[in-house]
Amino acid sequence: MPAREKPAESQFYFKATGFQRKIAAVVSFALISLIVLLHLSAVGHIDHSRYLNPCGFQIRHNLPCPTCGITRAMLAFGRGDIFDAFYIQPAGGVLALLLFVSAFFTFIIAVFGVYFRFLENFFRELKVRYIILAAVIVFLGGWAVTLARALAAGRR
Repeated sequence: MPAREKPAESQFYFKATGFQRKIAAVVSFALISLIVLLHLSAVGHIDHSRYLNPCGFQIRHNLPCPTCGITRAMLAFGRGDIFDAFYIQPAGGVLALLLFVSAFFTFIIAVFGVYFRFLENFFRELKVRYIILAAVIVFLGGWAVTLARALAAGRR
């Protein structure tokens, strides 16, 4: 094909390889399944409390644990109460938001074969230590908020 007949490459996306599409399909299926289960639990069709034990940290220390409220925040996000999810537990809101954004992009890659350049750049420059540091900061920040609310409410 002569150069002038080739379609111009976009600055924003390129065609995903078959391997990228397969990986995206598997990840997308898993994430969308998790979102559906989350929604079904949020609206009361699944009783998630049957599968989750009471928090041992909270029972032992009478303080909320670092992940206290994440389940309630995820359920609020699953009901569509996005601001409530961030209010209940900021780390849970961030986790739910990442879940939905990841599901969206993996679905686009799997179904349409479109791989966005900013994702390629992001994953190329991604450093695991920065992700771990960011996750620790988000969880500690969420715990600080939950702990401050518990102490202010006089649960101690």
